[in-house]
Amino acid sequence: MSNSILDAVHQTAQGLNKAGVMDVQTMRKFDALCLPEVEHFDAARIKAIRESARVSQAVFAAYLNTSPSTVRAWEQGGKSPKGASLKLLNLVAHKGLGVLVY
Repeated sequence: MSNSILDAVHQTAQGLNKAGVMDVQTMRKFDALCLPEVEHFDAARIKAIRESARVSQAVFAAYLNTSPSTVRAWEQGGKSPKGASLKLLNLVAHKGLGVLVY
């Protein structure tokens, strides 16, 4: 399902919830269903994401709360990001490195 359709469905569900027509439990199900898919990246794409942010592997690793050797392994294809690292990498790919700065 495309992102715009999911956004429309989610906004409609939020409106129904606000109006008291949809209960909180159902709204939570919509929240979970409408989350965007986590994209998986190959080594070249990970390196391109980092380079577009204009940071070193060490700085990129610090933003993602991982080690420089892990970032190096991702960029060489020896390992693939998983779990929280993959989710953070998706955020950086779509929103930029600044999204991780608070």
